[in-house]
Amino acid sequence: MRQTTWGRRMYKVIVGIITGLLFGLGMNISQMVDPNKVINFLDLAGNWDASLAFVIGGALLVFIPFYHFIIKPRSCAVNGDEYRCVSSKQAITKRLIIGSVIFGIGWGMVGICPGPAVASLLRGDVVIYWFFASMLIGHYASKQFFNSAKL
Repeated sequence: MRQTTWGRRMYKVIVGIITGLLFGLGMNISQMVDPNKVINFLDLAGNWDASLAFVIGGALLVFIPFYHFIIKPRSCAVNGDEYRCVSSKQAITKRLIIGSVIFGIGWGMVGICPGPAVASLLRGDVVIYWFFASMLIGHYASKQFFNSAKL
């Protein structure tokens, strides 16, 4: 059966909503949205909380079989898009290193990264709103910087 453009677009929206809800639900249930839990997970020399390692391990236990038996044999994503998640650029650039260091410093300071921040937006926590606004400003500022610096 041939899908219309509107039907294909709606299919993508529905797949996006379902996967977004599953991601957000998983982040909240596993407490990966709790900055204190993340900071304690990163504090290897202090009050280390290993519980997030089980979340990561559980995610891998689900993902690895799905990847090898369902995702890898397919030529396109479930929503019909071509796979674009792996960049064809293999070089480790100055831009990649600078961005990774800044991301790591920010994540280590507050224990929040973009995925959990988005998953936390409906919780009503003012800190998350400030983090999210700061993240958008940082995204915009980095685009302006790297476009002007040509890195």
